[in-house]
Amino acid sequence: MSRYLEIDVFTLRPFHGNPLAVIVEAGGLDAVAMQRIAAWTNLSETAFLLPPTTPAADYRVRIFTPRQELPFAGHPSVGAAYAAIIAGRMADGPGSRTQECAAGLLPLRIEGRGPERRIHVQAPRAKLHPPLPFAQGQSLARALGASLQGSAQVVDVGAVWLLAGLADAATVRALQPDPVAIAALTQRTGCVGVAVFGREPAGGVALAVRAFCPGDGIAEDPVTGSANAAIGALLHQRGELATIGARYRVSQGREVGRDGQIEVQVEDEGAVWIGGHCTACVEGVIAL
Repeated sequence: MSRYLEIDVFTLRPFHGNPLAVIVEAGGLDAVAMQRIAAWTNLSETAFLLPPTTPAADYRVRIFTPRQELPFAGHPSVGAAYAAIIAGRMADGPGSRTQECAAGLLPLRIEGRGPERRIHVQAPRAKLHPPLPFAQGQSLARALGASLQGSAQVVDVGAVWLLAGLADAATVRALQPDPVAIAALTQRTGCVGVAVFGREPAGGVALAVRAFCPGDGIAEDPVTGSANAAIGALLHQRGELATIGARYRVSQGREVGRDGQIEVQVEDEGAVWIGGHCTACVEGVIAL
């Protein structure tokens, strides 16, 4: 038996963010068992808390989608940190912490306590691939049913995303992409999914974002930390943060009945932090 939590990430309102399953005592599980459990929970990711292998880390986490293990993912990192706090596996209160995962040791920043607590994680340093060839960009535009603003580009932050800017937030929100074509493109480019973004003119947020992962069994991910870290790195590389700001807020999930918000901060040298609020929606035990 293990303590089992479902954490709603990037929201203060239950059932409005991105749910994460967390197995709190996962020390007796191997990778095969973790993958089976992640396929069973059928959430976009399941996190397994483990003792750290180094005194430099506060905890260790392994992250699985229903089909594969990821070196890093945003909402599982933020949600796992929240779970570690409420389960007594990591100290509460404002300050710096460290997460150990397959991508290495990642800095955490905790702001506030209790319901107002916000958790931020520094994503692994982004690796930006060259822009997609014109023909593949056109294939992506057809799959999305919208014209691209600039070139599409693959960005690796531990999770690998194919990114595309669109005209504006309204275009992003109106998309009805072809999931078969999206899955084929992500398989061809070695990406977990396609993430699109457009400027939001009002409402306290800078961008609207959507993320599609049909090749990984997730038609649309509600609120996606790693995709937003990749977008922040891409905007920094293109010099487009001058009109947005180095610290901004993203809206994601309304199209699938959620309303998550992600806080993004891009440092001068290109390091990207993503974070926000969490709330626990399910607490119990799981028979392992």
